[in-house]
Amino acid sequence: MALHSVIAEVTERIRDRSRTSRQTYLARMKAQAEDGPRRAHLTCGNQAHAYAAMGDQKEALATGRAPNIGIVTAYNDMLSAHQPYERYPDMIRAAARAAGGTAQVAAGVPAMCDGVTQGQTGMELSLFSRDVIALAAAVGLSHNTFDAALYLGVCDKIVPGLIIAAATFGHIPAVFLPAGPMTSGLPNDEKSRVRNQFAIGEVGRDKLMEAEMASYHGPGTCTFYGTANTNQMLMEFMGLHLPGSSFINPNTPLRDALTVAGTERALAITALGNDFRPVSSILDERAFVNGIVGLMATGGSTNLVLHLPAMARAAGILLDLDDFAAISSVTPLMAKVYPNGLADVNHFHAAGGLGYMIGELLEDGLLHPDTETVAGTGLGHYTQEPVLDGGALGWRKGAAETLNDKILRPASDPFQPQGGLKSLDGNLGRGIMKVSAVAPEHHVIEAPAAVFHDQESVKAAFKAGKLDRDVVVIVRFQGPRANGMPELHGLTPTLSVLQGRGHKVALVTDGRMSGASGKVPAAIHVTPEAADGGPLARVKDGDIIRVDATAGVLSLAGDAAEFAGRTPVVADLSANGHGLGRELFEVFRASVGSAADGARVVAGGRAPQAAAETAPAL
Repeated sequence: MALHSVIAEVTERIRDRSRTSRQTYLARMKAQAEDGPRRAHLTCGNQAHAYAAMGDQKEALATGRAPNIGIVTAYNDMLSAHQPYERYPDMIRAAARAAGGTAQVAAGVPAMCDGVTQGQTGMELSLFSRDVIALAAAVGLSHNTFDAALYLGVCDKIVPGLIIAAATFGHIPAVFLPAGPMTSGLPNDEKSRVRNQFAIGEVGRDKLMEAEMASYHGPGTCTFYGTANTNQMLMEFMGLHLPGSSFINPNTPLRDALTVAGTERALAITALGNDFRPVSSILDERAFVNGIVGLMATGGSTNLVLHLPAMARAAGILLDLDDFAAISSVTPLMAKVYPNGLADVNHFHAAGGLGYMIGELLEDGLLHPDTETVAGTGLGHYTQEPVLDGGALGWRKGAAETLNDKILRPASDPFQPQGGLKSLDGNLGRGIMKVSAVAPEHHVIEAPAAVFHDQESVKAAFKAGKLDRDVVVIVRFQGPRANGMPELHGLTPTLSVLQGRGHKVALVTDGRMSGASGKVPAAIHVTPEAADGGPLARVKDGDIIRVDATAGVLSLAGDAAEFAGRTPVVADLSANGHGLGRELFEVFRASVGSAADGARVVAGGRAPQAAAETAPAL
């Protein structure tokens, strides 16, 4: 089928907007690729240092005849999603040797767990860790001894940070190797029920702990459809995973076979072979549009609305929130995975998964079919699924129809005709809402404001009975400049209880919510942020706030001139500058860009003042 006109128009708009920056980027990548194999330009002393620990493979490296893979790993054994990576370097080295190549761990990058830091001070470093990951990967790859890179990462900021690094080193190929989701544990809706019971004092901490431990119980990604699993979806839609590899459980024969195959593929697509596929040719405008389509069709995490612009900027591509809104308007919501439904990602995968979705969306003209991928030319490769036959890995045609229409539906009969995210605009600024999990009766909320400067104050007001009414909770000074833009997922049980009591409830914030949040309408990432004097800094308790996901409106009712003339509140943010490493991130808070532009520190950062002054008003 012909490409949908809106998808074509958005792609062309991005291409036009990005023309200068993209051409500059591609010229730089071409010049670096034309230098030839990286090791050829190192001195003998440089090379001796690089190969000293490589044993009998020193000769292969020194002669430059065999391709060398740089492994960038986010392994640590505190994160369940990353613990399986402990075994990967040995598997990769063995697979590379068997295929006539070599592999070295080029860099280890930090990987923090938002599940551990939710509601804690450490969450204020979470978003900035994306940029640290990109920087750390760049340090490892700067040794300039690699013909391709394998990236080992799964969770929230890790994949976006690795993509920024991969794009920056876009003159060499990049293959992303997933670790897979943990097996299904306590159903996510049961976990949520216990959390709500604990919030209102119906159960004690012992029952809460029991439920949480039964939910997060083994190696692998958390099974709900949050940011980590949204990242994995993106890597398939954008062509950087092997087809069908995202949701294979860890430490299984198929998972290990895919790791070996990913290594072999990375060796095959270097400049030393006949199928050179540098990542700069994969990460183009079409790939990012395909990623956004996947985000909307699956009802994915709002965090990717922050990450995708930053990822794209590293490849010279300029995304705007309007691109997300336009794509969402024509993309059907085809999946219901918790928190959007009761199923987890294992159920989703069993129902047909990403291969089925990609096939449906290609058939409807909603994806670019002609993108370059690590598997070959054309996104059609990603309608296939991997299988083991007698121990040998192969691919076969994926599911032609859904195997469970309560989880996964065809594009012609979706759960909703439009995608899972909605952009909002008005005199309170510009933000987004994840609507895929919000019941239609909660899409429009108009109620008095209750204004807070941190989430603990919200919880205290709830416990004191001050929020037991129709209310729009405003939590401001939570943007990237204020305190690093932490997730406010700890508010979900509190607001869910209020909603469950029959009240009209919404959240408005310049901060973030977890990818697992969604049942309470939340206008998030509001820009300009309060710390920049944005409109949220002028809101007072009792102001009537309208959060309208149907019309895409975020506004304060009443006298617009009076509201515009108010003096913005200035908060004391000094306490955000110290404790648990926050001292080290002052330069990040000072230089970070707007959330609407990806909250970038690297790959851009804050816009020059002149550009900011000429930007259109929100």
